[in-house]
Amino acid sequence: MFKNILAATDLTSARDASVLAAAWIAEQNQSKLFILHVLESASVQDHNIIKDFKTGKEICYSPEYEEIVRKDLKTTYSKLFQPDMDYEIIITTGFPWEKIVGYSKKLNADLLALGPHSSRAEKKGVVRVAGRVGSTVDGVVARESCPVMIVNPLAAKKKFAFNNIMIGIDFSVSCECALNFAVKLAQRYNSKLLAFHMLPVPPLPKYSRSDYEADLIFSKTKLEAFCHGFLDGTDHEYHICGGAHPHLEILNHADEKQADLIVMGSHTKIKTGKWYAGSAVERVSFGSGVPVIVVTDPNALLAWNDIAVDHKKTDGKNSGRYIIRVFSDK
Repeated sequence: MFKNILAATDLTSARDASVLAAAWIAEQNQSKLFILHVLESASVQDHNIIKDFKTGKEICYSPEYEEIVRKDLKTTYSKLFQPDMDYEIIITTGFPWEKIVGYSKKLNADLLALGPHSSRAEKKGVVRVAGRVGSTVDGVVARESCPVMIVNPLAAKKKFAFNNIMIGIDFSVSCECALNFAVKLAQRYNSKLLAFHMLPVPPLPKYSRSDYEADLIFSKTKLEAFCHGFLDGTDHEYHICGGAHPHLEILNHADEKQADLIVMGSHTKIKTGKWYAGSAVERVSFGSGVPVIVVTDPNALLAWNDIAVDHKKTDGKNSGRYIIRVFSDK
């Protein structure tokens, strides 16, 4: 099902959950695993001015420095790389999400694996802010056509398996794309597919038990009609739960049903000039103890050469100047 899997990591001296999950899937599918480490550029003008992966200080890139990083990665994952595993370590300079998307297209990746936050963000004290998954994941999900798997460190503590795959259903086009992918995955791993929908329950005293039961019947009919054409011939179950916060209900239900994987459709949207994944996707990916695969409707993706704000400051204010960022493997 997966020929090429790209796992991006900013860790070099410690195992990254996203790489471990990607390696497990690569082994199951006899895929080629690409491990990408981006030496983050400290300058928009010169990508060769980078941040040292240990100290965070600005230094100039050199082939010798790249070799140090490569050896560190090989040592960290030495036990993971079996003699028969087909893998390649890629080290490049630039801005993480741009390089991840660029290499994904270049390598024709079938699956991308990322962590919800970078270790650099943790050092800056901005991790776990309002359930956000971080700018790198945001940038990738908004522009990537292949499925993106987000893996928390908690997930690495469990044995990876895809016995029960949960798919969140909200009847969107992206959700339809995600459902199609989840069915193929369930068939590949002979898994049970758990189709879940949260029925919004308004916090109004006039909303009675009979109102809820009527909505429940309607939602079940709608859920089965939406999924039937995809799930026919696949072992599956339908689940509906009332609630007010989709991410909480998804996480609780995944835990209750012992789901090994959560699949969701993304909702890329723009807010205050910045693109980001839908809040439910972010919060589920942020808090899930199992991998979360996000599938985006291709029509909702940003073009690669989209206009991005240049964040250089002028007199303490944003200059408002715009630049076009185009991927380059140099």
